[in-house]
Amino acid sequence: MPALIPTDFTATITWLGRVDDRASSLRASGLSEVMATYAGVDGEEHAGLTRPSCSRVVAQYPKGTEIRNVRQFSVLSSEELAAIAQDMGVERLDPAWVGASLVLEGIPDFTHVPPSSRLQSAEGTTLVVDMENRPCHLPAKVIDEDAPGFGKAFKTAAQGRRGITAWVEREGILRVGDVMRLHIPDQPVWPHLAAARGA
Repeated sequence: MPALIPTDFTATITWLGRVDDRASSLRASGLSEVMATYAGVDGEEHAGLTRPSCSRVVAQYPKGTEIRNVRQFSVLSSEELAAIAQDMGVERLDPAWVGASLVLEGIPDFTHVPPSSRLQSAEGTTLVVDMENRPCHLPAKVIDEDAPGFGKAFKTAAQGRRGITAWVEREGILRVGDVMRLHIPDQPVWPHLAAARGA
């Protein structure tokens, strides 16, 4: 029995980018295509088979512990970027401002697609959804460079709309204009989720 269900939900890649040096800026450079390898995108700040753990997983590992890199891609939706921009009061939220790797258009409520879902291109290049990417304050500085005074509004406006992180399961080229199909795990929602969260 297949563990993943191909769905009728598809999305078009509208933007690709690469953060070259996060130490100097979170700003991404736009690209027309990328080669997605098992280590991510060559030259990208988030590339690598492993990474040092960060504050998001401090309950599991001391900060700086070397762990498997499931944050090779920062994937957002154009619909959610537009909603964030509206709440911030800016005309448009440039994906480069938030260090995006990939922007998709066409999947509703994209930030909340199930973890372990796959995004697969027609050529077979496949990304695995790790989980929701929680918004932080880091994009504020980049946003303020181009839209002075609006950066501080990003974190609140992006709650539940910051997209997902993902890693490469099958290597291949991704291009602006490619269509990716969503495949979801054939698994019911765990009935004890609310209790585990302490809700």
